[in-house]
Amino acid sequence: MADLKVTVAGVEFQNPLIAASGTFGFGHEYLEFFPLSTLGGISCKGITLKERMGNPPPRIAETPGGMLNAVGLQNPGVDTFIEKDLPWLSQQGTRIIANIAGNTPAEYCEMAERLSDTAVDMIELNISCPNVKQGGVHFGTSCAGVEDITAQVRRFCKKPLMVKLSPNVADIGDIAAAAESAGANAISLINTLTGMRIDIKTRRPILHNNTGGLSGPAVFPVAVRMVWQAAARVSIPVVGMGGISTWQDAVEMLLAGATALQIGTVFFSDPKAPLHILKGLNEYMEQNGISSVTELTGGIMPW
Repeated sequence: MADLKVTVAGVEFQNPLIAASGTFGFGHEYLEFFPLSTLGGISCKGITLKERMGNPPPRIAETPGGMLNAVGLQNPGVDTFIEKDLPWLSQQGTRIIANIAGNTPAEYCEMAERLSDTAVDMIELNISCPNVKQGGVHFGTSCAGVEDITAQVRRFCKKPLMVKLSPNVADIGDIAAAAESAGANAISLINTLTGMRIDIKTRRPILHNNTGGLSGPAVFPVAVRMVWQAAARVSIPVVGMGGISTWQDAVEMLLAGATALQIGTVFFSDPKAPLHILKGLNEYMEQNGISSVTELTGGIMPW
């Protein structure tokens, strides 16, 4: 077996596959398909300071090559996560990433401070969720906003801090550099692209939120391009995501510059996707004489 271990911001993962936030809950539902220790890590469902019920339905819609969602960060709140979900997750033999979202810098900072004294291995600062009426995304669409919120949270966060970036920006390289300059230990990208569908019978948007986040294979080429551009601008690790569905996608994203990978929407069509991706990645490495998966990162040879 090839060596699949990767290190992100000083945290070692047994393999580069991480369940993306928002698609895996807190992991309970997937135990019937594989032990959670199969994964390198889990980025937990986005957590807010207080419990959120999320957006009213309909809030998920299938699209060609993917799906739209406007779930709206439904979650039990940070205190319930720490008291009820984290103790169980800590026994599953995988790395735990707490994904936090807020409406104000103070909310982000309070959550980072509370989580810093827990068993989570890393905190993912979600400043790129397009599916809520306020908060989140407005911090992540300008360099000044990214730099400010990252710097504020950095002062309260004792854990490695990864900033999750939005693709709905003019220059992803500038945004990535802003996160690094403000103290991010790693960046993850891309979050969903903002999209919309309309029911031609009712003339209403299919989602009650009107717009939602587009994910799945349709966004993969955009994700590869943005990971490549971001990796060229920063020296911190890049965790790539966005439409990864196969082992070939995984190799491609690593070559673009990713150190580790997050997979999400594929879980809905193939709950056992990690097993297939890891098997294919192992075979590809063995066939090509690659001893460590880290040799793939940034291996692209642009024209």
